[in-house]
Amino acid sequence: MADLDTTGGRGNVYYREDSSSDVLQLASDYIKRGFPEIAFDPSSVVIVTWKLVAPFQAPGDDHALEEKRNTFQAVLASSDSSSYAIFLYPEDSLQFYSTYSKNGDENIPAMVGFSQASTNYYFWEKPGSFNVIANDEDSIRNLYKSSNAGKQGVWVFEIGSSSDSIVPAKISNTLESIEPNEEDQEMTSKPFMSDYGSTEITQQYITSSTDSTEEDHHLVTYSVPQLGEDFLTSYQDVTGTPSTESFYSPQNFPTAKAPPRQFRIQQFPPQPPQVIDVEEFDETGIVFRYHTDVQQTCANNRHQCSVHAICKDYPNGFCCSCIAGYKGNGRQCVAEGSPQRVNGKVRGRIFVGNNPVPVVFENTDLHSYVVMNQGRAYTAISTIPETLGYSLLPLASIGGIIGWMFAVEQQGYKNGFSITGGEFTRQTEVTFLSNNEKLVVKQKFSGIDEHGHLTISTEMEGRIPEIPSGSSVHIEPYTELYHTSSSVITSSSSREYTVTEPERDGAASTYTGAYQWRQTISFDECIHDDAPPSTPATQQLSVDSVFVLYNRDEQILRYAMSNSIGPISEGSADINRNPCYTGTHNCDTNAVCRPGTGNRFFCECSIGFRGDGNVCYDIDECSEQPGLCGSNAECNNQPGTYRCECAEGYQFAADGRTCVAVEYVVNHCQRGTHNCDIPQRAQCVYTGGSAYICTCLPGFSGDGRACEDVDECQQGHCHPDAFCYNTPGSFSCHCKAGYRGDGFRCVLGEVEKTKCQHEREVALGSGGAFFQRDARVGHFIPQCDEHGHYLPTQCHAGSGYCWCVDRDGNEIDGTRSGPGVRPPCLSTAAPPVVIGPSVRPDTVPLPPGTHLLFAQSGKIEHVPLEGNNMKKSDAKALLHVPDKVVIGVAYDCVDKMVYWTDISGPSISRASLHGGEPTTIIKTDLGSPEGIAVDHLGRNIFWTDSQLDRIEVARLDGRQRRILFDTGLVNPRAIVLDPVRGNLYWTDWNREAPKIETSYMDGTNRRILVKDDLGLPNGLTFDPYSSMLCWVDAGTKRLECMNPNQLGRRKIVEGIQYPFGVTSYGKNLYYTDWRRDAVVAVDRTISLENDNFQPHKRSRLYGITTAFAQCPGGHNYCTVNNGGCTHLCLATPGGRTCRCPDNTVGVDCIERN
Repeated sequence: MADLDTTGGRGNVYYREDSSSDVLQLASDYIKRGFPEIAFDPSSVVIVTWKLVAPFQAPGDDHALEEKRNTFQAVLASSDSSSYAIFLYPEDSLQFYSTYSKNGDENIPAMVGFSQASTNYYFWEKPGSFNVIANDEDSIRNLYKSSNAGKQGVWVFEIGSSSDSIVPAKISNTLESIEPNEEDQEMTSKPFMSDYGSTEITQQYITSSTDSTEEDHHLVTYSVPQLGEDFLTSYQDVTGTPSTESFYSPQNFPTAKAPPRQFRIQQFPPQPPQVIDVEEFDETGIVFRYHTDVQQTCANNRHQCSVHAICKDYPNGFCCSCIAGYKGNGRQCVAEGSPQRVNGKVRGRIFVGNNPVPVVFENTDLHSYVVMNQGRAYTAISTIPETLGYSLLPLASIGGIIGWMFAVEQQGYKNGFSITGGEFTRQTEVTFLSNNEKLVVKQKFSGIDEHGHLTISTEMEGRIPEIPSGSSVHIEPYTELYHTSSSVITSSSSREYTVTEPERDGAASTYTGAYQWRQTISFDECIHDDAPPSTPATQQLSVDSVFVLYNRDEQILRYAMSNSIGPISEGSADINRNPCYTGTHNCDTNAVCRPGTGNRFFCECSIGFRGDGNVCYDIDECSEQPGLCGSNAECNNQPGTYRCECAEGYQFAADGRTCVAVEYVVNHCQRGTHNCDIPQRAQCVYTGGSAYICTCLPGFSGDGRACEDVDECQQGHCHPDAFCYNTPGSFSCHCKAGYRGDGFRCVLGEVEKTKCQHEREVALGSGGAFFQRDARVGHFIPQCDEHGHYLPTQCHAGSGYCWCVDRDGNEIDGTRSGPGVRPPCLSTAAPPVVIGPSVRPDTVPLPPGTHLLFAQSGKIEHVPLEGNNMKKSDAKALLHVPDKVVIGVAYDCVDKMVYWTDISGPSISRASLHGGEPTTIIKTDLGSPEGIAVDHLGRNIFWTDSQLDRIEVARLDGRQRRILFDTGLVNPRAIVLDPVRGNLYWTDWNREAPKIETSYMDGTNRRILVKDDLGLPNGLTFDPYSSMLCWVDAGTKRLECMNPNQLGRRKIVEGIQYPFGVTSYGKNLYYTDWRRDAVVAVDRTISLENDNFQPHKRSRLYGITTAFAQCPGGHNYCTVNNGGCTHLCLATPGGRTCRCPDNTVGVDCIERN
């Protein structure tokens, strides 16, 4: 019970009465779990489903609850003599545990329980009795984890004539589906927990007690199931740390002493039932299917079927089926006999033999080619290290799943693709019989992509026996039985393999190994077709001609095998010898083999091909049917098919077939096609559509199309004892000689000396009688700049040592360098501010295209790129921030925003490239922020702080800060991301141990990537197109690159002068150089400098980045809906982690892996 809000599309409430046999049976099963001694056969069931309902909130209430939704069910089952209630709470379905009251301002906890209607008498009302099961956050949060009926999330009660007679179920069997929660997985760092899932757990009976101190109030106390000792012992053995808090600890659900609030009951008009599938609950398997008010028919769901399929309506929904000449499940269809390609990625963490260190690999490519009419599948997995490659040879079934998908079908039998359409998940457990090693393989097939290829992702974890390098493995033909039952396919088998080790002293030893193979395949099947299945529940897969090979030079693992699917047999049936089933026919690879009687067969070209079947030629549909794609479209012929593409200036209409003209909206301000005055005098303001207005910048006057400078010196802004200097758009005031002040106020007197100037005078002997006028030999003399600030690099004239200092002259740890080496120190003192309203800190809108953005002390400049060439004549200042020292620069290609770090503030700021003033997003708890990187997919920023020695992450607006690392860092500087793969890289130029490190973007799996032959690694860049990581080193004077997933590094150029930042675009690398005060371009393909650019004003250049015209392709798990996270979504290779920001007191945040 809670005040909910379903207005504005915020969830729905569905209900129905159902007497179908499957629903009655499901309700009966749940009730018999909790009451095994009672025979109960329901005659009717009422199902109420609350789907994604929102909490009620009054205006101005806590906005943290706005996006939270709850989903749950209540089921009432009745017979002629008794009634029962079933409450169902799927995993992760409860996101809020209290709501604001519609009758007041207080936040009231939700309740679960029973109540009886009040009784009205002539002059008074007697409240009905009530029975509360749960009414606080902890007890409601644990509803999905616990049960009183032996199955997680299921609660069963017998209902009498009043709430006094509510009888809870008594557990008499073990709790099913115990799975570790996210906290356990994080603590153990083990993604596969199958070893623990089968441990028996002892349960306690749920007890109830009656408190009669208050009339008509029956209070029940429930004990949450406890873990038995067997499970705790097993868990401790695996993790090394005993823990019960992470699972289910004993606790009591609270009881209530006051009647619950009365809720207004909304009457729903009866609706005709239509059934839909509930994807949110597929993982739990505990939910009753429910009805909606939308008819699921072919008319509004045709897009869910393949273009090569027909859609058929049934009383409760629709189903798809492939047309003649195509194979599949109707949602996905491919032409019969056509070769198929499968692409995907493989990741793993595998222990080999007794080695205590696992072999870890990420983002490894898998490619497979299938000759469909032979059932022959060829699979290759690249970049598998030699330490693992030979030991994986026996596991041919890693690629064998592809063979099962496209196995040759005997009459009346279906291969995997015909059943699943290439959309399924497969979990496999391999147990090697020699030493009981176990390997878990998880694979997910995601159907056919836009290129017509099947996609697959594979994960492997566990331990396998070691096979010596150079060995060969032989696998005999084998058979395997596949059992199908309601969207699940299972199989198990034992297999042997023979290993022949390399010859030694002219002899080669041979031994035989064996393993057990158990797998479960889960897929979605159409449940609306009531016709009996056309395929037997058990089929036999026959696999022969198995070939396995590991190439150590290419680091490629190869599997090949021939597959056919048919009846259970020993191979004696004639049908098994037909060439169509054995793959010994001579049909073209683009043909279908049709079996006849005995060994007879004939060949038939696949759809889209023409010929006699032995030789098939592609049909050019575009030439034979010129008007196939209609007007304003181009027809492109492809093997076996064709593709229509709209001509330039046209796009597909809603029907996906007709090409209609594109209505262009031109942003003239962004394109630079407006008629406003130059950006130094005027600003173009976009007002929507193709409209804009021109306005003069402050310090100028006019209509925006022609602006003239205003002479502020004529307006008397400066002090009488000051000189006024007019500048375009601004002015400055300077006190006359003999006066000091800011120009607006001047007084007599000399300027006071700074700390640096004073210490320098003392060191030189001008500060007292104790020092000689000449500096003493070996004495350190501070060096100051023209404004009296400490120079960031201080050197000892006698010894030649140099080091970095902060703004107070204190040495920074880890920066002292030997004679002849000057460390890359950064000045924290901002340049003096120009007196008066200097150039506004607005960004100048950039024209279209790709640009280089680089920092130069108090401003950020841009150089347009034309191809790989810098258009130096069009280089301009993008942003003026004269009172800042800008170091790091990053770019968000989604919102067209530039981000930068300022070490004078210190602060982190951003500004739009469309124009406008900058915004400071972080200005507290910073020391010296230097490197910065933008995750454009997850919408986060990452930065380094060399003073606080840490790396942090936050949302793009600076909220939700979290420290990723605050140990093992001395002088962190450059930082870059690979958001598609979920990796983070950074440099640390610690003079004693410089290094380049990496981790996942959530801070896990931290490791040193490069530590040898480094000097002062200042700049770092990751090219999203080539996946190359490159860096510049001011100590070794080199620019180098490497693939982070492979060994080895490549020197691009040597002998460069003093590089600081680096970025990449196309074939070029661009770095900033302190000695040359320039941006230098290097062609990395030929290792040669090909251009350089020096800004008009010569000064040090700092960070540099590429502002791409379009975002690089790819996505990660944080791209959509923040990955389902409440706060920070941090990508990892093939996944994501939900993390809470630091200092989350009072914040409703959920962490999960």
